[in-house]
This record gives sequence, C-alpha cells and structure tokens, in this order.
Amino acid sequence: MCASHWKETSVCAHSKFYVCFLQGDLLKVKVNKLTSIKTQLPYSYYSLPYCKPEKIVDSAENLGEVLRGDRIENSPYVFNMREPQMCKVACRITLTAKTAKEFKEKINDEYRVNMILDNLPLVVPITRLDQESSTVYQHGFRVGLRGQYAGTKEEKYFIHNHLAFTVRFHKDPQTETARIVGFEVKPFSVKHEYEGDWSDKTRLTTCDAHAKRAVTNSEAPQEVEDKKEIIFTYDVEFVESNVKWAYRWDTYLLMADDQIHWFSIVNSLMIVLFLSGMVAMIMLRTLYRDISKYNQLETQEEAQEETGWKLVHGDVFRPPTNSDLLCVYVGTGVQFFGMILVTMLFAVLGFLSPSNRGGLMTAMLLLWVFMGIFAGYSSARLYKMFKGTEWKSITLRTAFMFPASVFAVFFVLNALIWGEKSSGAVPFGTMFALVVLWFGISVPLVFVGGYVGFKKPALEDPVKTNKIPRQIPEQAWYMNPVFSILIGGILPFGAVFIELFFILTSIWLHQFYYIFGFLFIVFAILIVTCAEITIVLCYFQLCSEDYLWWWRSYLTSGSSALYLFLYAAFYFFTKLEITKPVSGVLYFGYMLIVSYAFFVLTGTIGFYACFWFTRLIYSSVKID
Repeated sequence: MCASHWKETSVCAHSKFYVCFLQGDLLKVKVNKLTSIKTQLPYSYYSLPYCKPEKIVDSAENLGEVLRGDRIENSPYVFNMREPQMCKVACRITLTAKTAKEFKEKINDEYRVNMILDNLPLVVPITRLDQESSTVYQHGFRVGLRGQYAGTKEEKYFIHNHLAFTVRFHKDPQTETARIVGFEVKPFSVKHEYEGDWSDKTRLTTCDAHAKRAVTNSEAPQEVEDKKEIIFTYDVEFVESNVKWAYRWDTYLLMADDQIHWFSIVNSLMIVLFLSGMVAMIMLRTLYRDISKYNQLETQEEAQEETGWKLVHGDVFRPPTNSDLLCVYVGTGVQFFGMILVTMLFAVLGFLSPSNRGGLMTAMLLLWVFMGIFAGYSSARLYKMFKGTEWKSITLRTAFMFPASVFAVFFVLNALIWGEKSSGAVPFGTMFALVVLWFGISVPLVFVGGYVGFKKPALEDPVKTNKIPRQIPEQAWYMNPVFSILIGGILPFGAVFIELFFILTSIWLHQFYYIFGFLFIVFAILIVTCAEITIVLCYFQLCSEDYLWWWRSYLTSGSSALYLFLYAAFYFFTKLEITKPVSGVLYFGYMLIVSYAFFVLTGTIGFYACFWFTRLIYSSVKID
C-alpha cells in the first residue's frame, strides 16, 4: 500500500514508499529557508513579507535539518493534481520603507527562495548555450534582480512576483494515479495592473486565465520601493514524464564531471603505488637483510658494531613525553574513524539518500556518540601500556577534550549567527539536546570502553626498555622533526585534495553531494597513504638512531590537516564571493573544526601504522 502523507492522497497499488495522486488531489507546496552563497546565512522564508497562509505550521524536523538551518513551513501555494492554473493571485501587499529595505538587502546578497513539493526541491531549469539541449538545474529561484531602465543609469531593484511552476508526473499505466517526479519554476518580475479598486474578484489586465493571457517575460518589471504595491501570482502546468519515481532524484544528482573524479582516483592511486613500492622495498629488501644480519651476530665485538634501527631497541618503546595527551588524541581518532567508516558504508549502500534532508548529519552525530565506547577502549589500552594507573582521569579527558573545544568554537559561531537573526542559528532547545547526547550517552560510553580497555592485560613490548635513555646523535637537516612532519602531510593531502574541492563546493555553494562511491575509494586511499608515509618516515627516523617516534608518527600524517586548512583559505579567496565579515568568520571557524577533525583522524591512522610497524620489526630480531 502507498504511504499517504495527506488525507487527499489516494492508495497506490504497488508501493510502500511513495505518494500517489488522483486527478484533483490536493498538492501542498512547502517553503524552506532563503539561502545565499554570498553570505552563507540562511533566513526563514517568512522573514520577508511574502504571502502567508492563514496559519503558519512548521514541519517536523530532525536534528540534522535544524543544524543545517532548514526551516520548512507551509505556504499559500496550493495546487490540484493535473489541473493547470493560470494567473492565480496569491496575495497583494504594499511595501513600507522597512520591508522595501529588507527585500533590497536580500536581492543585493543574491538570496534564493527554496520550496518543496512531495519532498522534491524546487529547481530553475537553465539551458546551456555551449552544449546542445543540455539543461542544468539551479536550486531555488532568486528573490529578485538589480537592473536599469533603458536610457537611465540609476540602478533599480526588481522582485520576482510571478512564478510559473511546472510539475512533472509519471502516470501509472495500470491505474489512474500519478507520482510527482519533477518540480520546476520560471520566475518573472511583472508590474501587475488592474482596473478600478482592488477586491477578491478583481481581474488583472497583465495576465488573465479567462482571456488566456499568460506572463511570458519581465518586460514591465515590478520595482521594489516604499509604498509600491506588489501582487504575487503563479501559474501551474502539469507535464507527463517518462522518468520513473525511483529515478526522480537523478536530475538533482547528475554529475557532469565524472571524469574529474576518476582522474582524482588515478592521481591518488599513483601516490599509493609509489608509497607501496617504498614500503615493500623497506620490508622485503632492507629489513630482511638487516634482520638476517643482526640475527647472525654472535660475538660481543660484532654486537657493539651494530648500526641503524636495531641500535635503539632499548629505547624505542620508552613512553613518550605527554603520553596521557597522546592516549586522548588516539582515542578520539578511533572514534572519528569509526564514525566516518560506518557513515560511508551506510551512504554507499544508499541508506543516506539526499531526499532525507539532514539524514547524513543526524547519522554522523549519533554514530559519533555511540563510537565513544571505542574511544574509551583505545585510550585506556594505550594508557595501560604506558604503565599508567589513573584510567578514570584519561577516560574523562578523552570524553571531554575534543568535543569541548569543538563545542566552544561552535557556540561562538552560533552566537554570531544569532546576532545576524539568521535561521541558521541553532535554537537553545537543540543545543540542549546536543549536550544531553554528549553527557547522557557519549560520556558514559567512553567510560564503559575505558573500563573494559583498562581491565585487559597490558600489551607486552617486544624488547626490554633500558633504564637510562640513550643519547640521540645529531640529525641531518632533512631529519629535523618539523621538516619531516611537514613533508609527511603533503602526500595524504595530495591524495584527497581533488575530491575535497567537490565537498567544499557542495557545502558552501549549496549543491548536492552524492558520489559516496568515489568518496569511499578516496577514503580508502587516504588510509593507505597515511599509513605508508608514516611507516617510511618512521623507518628513516629509527635508522638515524632517533627513537622519539610516538608523537612524530601522529604528527607526520596529521600535518595534512594544515594543508587542508590552507587549501580552504585558497578556496575562500578564489571560488567564493563572501563579502560580509561575519560570513568570513563562519567559514574559517567551520573549516578550523573540519581541519582539527581531519588532524585527529589522519594522525591516528599514522600512529597505529607506525605502532604496528615498530612492534613487527623489533619482534623479528633476536636481542642479546
């Protein structure tokens, strides 16, 4: 049976998921936030004096929708299925100086109006001149435009007050029902005229359903000025489509640049092959030769002539300085890794459809909370290996350090959005829900993981640690910690930066990102690259008799986050047209959070790779 959202909808014979409509069934258009790529500050649709229904009703929203700034409400735009309408008057308003100023500000900042019908977002079809019969779709229509009348230099503001809607439907061949597969609009600016005084029965002279006079252009546009009268009208056309309901989102998700994604993956694979060759060479040639040679040493004189990585065997597993902090960062990285891996798997399998607005963000938040158990386990396990005893202290820091720093930045950014009166500001109720998720579920789970991890027997080091630390010889310039760490971050970033461009575009230019198949491959490449570059540089470090590898292994791959932030700054100045200082602060604030998270993720991958590598090579050697 068909899942009916409204009483007016009919029963559909062959589906559990979609709504089917008979001719004449009521279709209710919902309005969403106003968005702009110039300000990145969303506003509620009714923050402008648009036509309002008798009672404004908020649609139920999930946590992800609220965090995205979505505010979905009902509207006065109501259609009847497969019954075209022409020049239907929505309402008539007279602007004041205040409302005219509000409209002008939104037109200046290139705000777009977003609407929804049967869960499909409204799009404006635009035919590309460079490609034959190629149509691209822009999400939402502009509030209005700026322009000049012929022969004048004075710039005027014009509002889109006439909307020509096209509803595309796919008809069921066996029944009379139909399903909506497209929702398009062509906006016009029209200075409507009428004779006599205005009443509910007034007929417009600029467009009239009885006279079959439709609006086809914006030759006599509607100005936005104080005391100007604006009449909002709309047409509805129904067009039968061959597109089946299951494929209706393809229009929105169609990627014209698949080749670039494949190029990105090939580019990343080249980096991986190069690094894999390096690791294979080290593991098979150098290590095999070294281990064989070391294991054949029999006399004390020969043993004293040892050089290279075996020489530091008595110090290589000495706990590092700030070992507690390292445990906390590793635990947090494991939490992130689990969240991203499971989210990607769900997305690749199709569970996180873009039709479920806010679904991706909600899933990531909940997974982050539930992955706390692995964070606690990892940090406590490592802490016990470092001979730590205060497991509650380390667990508490794991539960609070990263979320608290992110929450502090988020709170400041939210206060800035609140100051701009934007709908993107997270309400206090939602903020409280986030705190409850953190304190009520995440923190206890981190403690459960920490308790289990600390109860396990400590990991045994493959070799004994000397009581007196060995002096590290002077290092070559290229083995300087800062230099090798910065070099180590270039390749992991190089493996993902092309895909990063598309992700930033989808976030900041309000486009759909749904190529999770590509993203999953790139994520796998990132894991391999982080692991391999850390192993290679760790081996070179140990060969130069520097045994302080713990923190360096974390920072080597983690430094890719620095390049990510620098690339985000480059993207800001070259691709975005953000002019407001608040919007710039928001961009860099959110990208700082993303870069910090990337640092924790890549650092943990590098650390565990190096941890496995050192244990493997030192367990293969006989120590006298």
